[in-house]
Amino acid sequence: MKKVHKAINRYSKLQYLVIIFTIAILGLNALPNWFGEKAALHVQSNSTEMPNIDSATLFNLLTKQGIQVDSINQQQGQNIVLLDNKTQQQKARNLLATQLGEQYSVAMAMESDSPDWLKNIGAKPIKLGLDLRGGVQFVMDVDTQAAMVERKAQIEQDLSQLIRQFNARGTRITSKHNGEIVLRYPENSAQKAALSVQALVELYPELLLRVNTAQQTTLRENEQFAKTFHQALMQQNIKTMRDRIEALGITEAVVQRQGDHFIRIELPGVQDPSQARRIIGATASLDFHQLQQQGGALYKSNSGEMVRLNPSPIMSGTHITDAQSRFGETGQPEVAITLDSAGGKLMSDFTKNHIGKPMATLFSEYQQNEQGLREKNSKVISVATIQAHLGSRFTISGMGSVKATQELAMLLKAGSLTAPVTIVEERTLGPSLGQQNIDNGMAAIALGLSMMLIFMALWYRKLGLIANVALIFNLVCLMGLLSLVPGAVLTLPGIAGLVLTIGMAVDTNVLIFERIKDELKRGKSTALAIHHGYQNALGTILDANITSLITALILFSVGYGPIKGFAITLGLGILTSMFTGIYVSRALVNIFIHKLPGQVATKNPKTTRQNKRTAITSKQTTQQAQL
Repeated sequence: MKKVHKAINRYSKLQYLVIIFTIAILGLNALPNWFGEKAALHVQSNSTEMPNIDSATLFNLLTKQGIQVDSINQQQGQNIVLLDNKTQQQKARNLLATQLGEQYSVAMAMESDSPDWLKNIGAKPIKLGLDLRGGVQFVMDVDTQAAMVERKAQIEQDLSQLIRQFNARGTRITSKHNGEIVLRYPENSAQKAALSVQALVELYPELLLRVNTAQQTTLRENEQFAKTFHQALMQQNIKTMRDRIEALGITEAVVQRQGDHFIRIELPGVQDPSQARRIIGATASLDFHQLQQQGGALYKSNSGEMVRLNPSPIMSGTHITDAQSRFGETGQPEVAITLDSAGGKLMSDFTKNHIGKPMATLFSEYQQNEQGLREKNSKVISVATIQAHLGSRFTISGMGSVKATQELAMLLKAGSLTAPVTIVEERTLGPSLGQQNIDNGMAAIALGLSMMLIFMALWYRKLGLIANVALIFNLVCLMGLLSLVPGAVLTLPGIAGLVLTIGMAVDTNVLIFERIKDELKRGKSTALAIHHGYQNALGTILDANITSLITALILFSVGYGPIKGFAITLGLGILTSMFTGIYVSRALVNIFIHKLPGQVATKNPKTTRQNKRTAITSKQTTQQAQL
């Protein structure tokens, strides 16, 4: 019975189609990188009642100030202005924001310069990091401890009000450095003091109650809450930072946590960091207080007079959902405020019972003193008499200048920071230096790639040419994958990862080709040598690449900024190098080398041992020369 042998060095049609389809999709996504990007501005109306401004008006406004405009297109209800010069983007944005006012939003962005048919299918170029595009980087230190101190002070204030409410006379409150709050009360007020503490625990469930004696009670927060509170503060500050950056008109900023109490902010394309520094680093908050004749807290007003306020605010700025600067009926700048439902109810409940009485607006912010320590400065910016029953919409004034009013409106709209922040690092990178980094990086890639192509072609000949084709496919696939993966950003260390990927991709082919040479030395035919060479090298290739992939994942999970950019490029490069080195090169070998003569080994029983060794040696020399 004739034995049927399984065909080797053959891929099915489906396998070839999958390889071709993968390369085609990734190549299509890599294509926009050839055309690059242009600096752009997105201009749209903030209200449905206001029509979008026409392209001719935008063109005239910009060209009169010497700003070179490439084109203006309308897409999805907004005007997209493409600029010829990236360095004029910030100037153009400030100009349009001033000329158009708050009725229109002007955001800076980068738009692909690729043909329309590529844009229509959603293909976009790789996002460039700060070191390649230019811009500003801030590292912010979040003082969560200050927020904890403020919260403790608020707890003590609420406890004092409850003690007065339940008429627990003689009760004293003592605050300790370890965070504990101690209540001491006479025996005849013990029951009322206990009711006050019980009401406080209902307001703050995280408080732990310990009754030491019949006349003393200790309150403290559980340890788990401190960790949870710290995490919540960091997340809320990150969200507020992102909202403020959007208000500045920057669409491609990177805001991420760095370490335990730092926030890293990258603003690509921003060349004037002064406004960004003021808005991002501001810790402004707004509270509304009732005036009182005696007691309370004293604050200085804009006029220099001292104003006595009730320590408990009527409402805080956390309830503000929208704020717009405008000019009032008297011609003075003011901020129109919109509250959420809870804030509207608080304001409504207070004002309906206090018509004809004054209400103060307290503005607070953290600043550094001469010793470098943070301190909270508060001032009363306005004292107005309540003329009518207010709801969720009203106005405040008293900030003085138009610029101060606009910045206050922006801060209130984006939200107040729950913990004060300090800029501990600031770095500005110009667009020309970013372009120089790109040029140097591309030169390094071109040099490394050309040397690898020459070496592989000279050392492995035909197999080397196949490896070179697979190597080019590897770069194309990697560029396409970087363009396709959400959140992937190419940085200067990422370019180093590209160069490293070239070497790792060659390593895969070197391992396979050396195994093939070893199989040929054992006297196997070309077909069997190729088959066993790929088969035997697969385990080693997987081991090496998986360990490298684990390293890339660790760098991505614990790294920040450039380190994370390097990890992304390295990890994706490992995946594409395995794909092209194992599958693409094997497909090319199957197509172009499996038909070489001498692939089937035959046995001649009449051949002597010496002749057999001579024949094998001759065949090995011929096969290696053919490869």
